[in-house]
Amino acid sequence: MAALWPASAQAADCRALTHEGAEFTICEIDAGTEVIRLFHSTPEGEVLGSFPRVDQMLRDRGERLGVAMNAGMYHNDLGPVGLYVEEGQQAMRLITSKGPGNFGLLPNGVFCIRDGRADVIESLAFEAAAPDCRYATQSGPMLVIDGALHPRFLPDSDSV
Repeated sequence: MAALWPASAQAADCRALTHEGAEFTICEIDAGTEVIRLFHSTPEGEVLGSFPRVDQMLRDRGERLGVAMNAGMYHNDLGPVGLYVEEGQQAMRLITSKGPGNFGLLPNGVFCIRDGRADVIESLAFEAAAPDCRYATQSGPMLVIDGALHPRFLPDSDSV
């Protein structure tokens, strides 16, 4: 789960967008001026698992949640599938091999949050570069690769 809270009064520029009859909310966040973090568990190790729990944890600390979204992929027990880094501590390793399900449909990628920036990096390129991410989560497959839709996204596919 990813969340952002404002370092300034205007945390995100959000707008509604309709594409092919589907409605979306698009938020642009400047990683150079806003704080972006990932949240998985409480300091005691209890999985948060919902936005209201993240919001309450932040309120208890005197912080405010600005924008929240799901991030990464998780097993049934809510353990991360693939790389997960929180506050610089790696909780799960990077997975670069092909495997079952959507996650194993390569290429997949890593969302890496560093000082002043946030990047989506293809997993093999991430492994080679080994960037120092304060927060990171791996997910797959990548939806867009070098500006084009993933070639395995087929209209009659059973992947969702």
